[in-house]
Formats: sequence, C-alpha cells, structure tokens
Amino acid sequence: MESLDMATNPGSIGRLPADGEIVAATDEIEGQPHLVIADIARDDAWISVSEADAASLSEWK
Repeated sequence: MESLDMATNPGSIGRLPADGEIVAATDEIEGQPHLVIADIARDDAWISVSEADAASLSEWK
C-alpha cells in the first residue's frame, strides 16, 4: 500500500456513497506504522498518515 499525499490538495472529497463502508487500521508501510482509513466498498479509496503524525482519539474530543 502506498501513502497518498493529501496536503497539496486539502478539502472535501465529497459525500460517502450509500454503499460505502469506512474502516481504519494500522499497517506497516515502508517499515513504518501508519494509520490507514479506507472505504472498503471501493477500490483505491483510502488515505494513510504515519502513526506518529496521526491524532490520538483523546485529541479528537
């Protein structure tokens, strides 16, 4: 899985399709842990960020 650089084009990606299913997991990319968020109902609909740069759950409150 290759990380996408969304910083150069921030903003809304639109509405979630009615049949979409969003999941999040950690995965190793190039030897480093990353948070991956994906719509598993669609191909190529995912984004990742290094685990060190991801916000913790307590930071979202």
